[in-house]
Amino acid sequence: MTVCITTKLLLATSLAIMSGGSASAQSAAPEIFAPGVISGPANDLSPAFTPDGRTVFFTRANSSQSTIMISHRSAGTWSKPEIAPFSGEWRDLEATMAPDGSYLIFISNRPATNGGKPLDGFYNGAAQPTAGGNLWRVDRTARGWGKPQRLPDIVNSNTSIYSPSIAGDGSIYFMQPTGAKTRFHLFRAQFSNGTFATPAAVPVSAGEDIGDYDPAVAPDESFIVFSSARLADKGTSLFIARRRNGVWSAPEYMGDTVSIPHAGNIEARLGPDHRTLYFSSTHVEPALPHQDHAQSEEGLKRMAEWNDGLANIWHVSLSAWIAK
Repeated sequence: MTVCITTKLLLATSLAIMSGGSASAQSAAPEIFAPGVISGPANDLSPAFTPDGRTVFFTRANSSQSTIMISHRSAGTWSKPEIAPFSGEWRDLEATMAPDGSYLIFISNRPATNGGKPLDGFYNGAAQPTAGGNLWRVDRTARGWGKPQRLPDIVNSNTSIYSPSIAGDGSIYFMQPTGAKTRFHLFRAQFSNGTFATPAAVPVSAGEDIGDYDPAVAPDESFIVFSSARLADKGTSLFIARRRNGVWSAPEYMGDTVSIPHAGNIEARLGPDHRTLYFSSTHVEPALPHQDHAQSEEGLKRMAEWNDGLANIWHVSLSAWIAK
């Protein structure tokens, strides 16, 4: 998630587990998403699509600013991103779309009460001044998007709530810090009869001291993709877990082809077909061992547009994974 992107890109733990799974060998390599338009020269992350795939919200950020942007697709081309109508004043990030497109939820450090101060956070054992986060909802209306409303305290129980994902029944997955080292872990708040229940931990953790981030859950909650620091030799990596008969499977590493080692693979999101994974990575497209002048010019153009080692948005099919 954007608010702690530097932490997640650098954080690795001493726990190593076996990578594997036949799906990793079948997976295609990820492709850059809308280079030079959506994936640009800043950190670009967490795309949230309307169900028709024609509008996308995403986070554009650097170390001091985070703003939710909006772009529209027409005739196969994405428009120049603009600031989303509900963003631009506070540190906003990580929009996620309800499966039916009727509302979205995002993270903001905006004051929890009128006239209050921006939220401070605390995670990974350190205070994060003005970088806190709570969940805010904004509804789609006949005229566009409404006024953001903060979700109730039972969900926003502290000021370090990030990375929401919405299930088909309105339940919310998110991450928050727990334990003595305040590492992030995944939680789920059941939505029923217009209210949320007390959030419960999602049972995919590798241990209290291992950070897990950025859940992306299928609308029917049959699978979840998330990032984790549990692979010491690969850095922050992508995992998938499946839910059958109400029980979550052990998370499976998605392999070096999809989750390129040491490329800071974070901010998983599902596309409007719920079978395409979008995520952010600092992976740099390598130059050819030997290239001519024209190829060098093209490389410099890509470098100026997006290929600069900051977070860009990539996408890859999940077919090999969710067919299991």
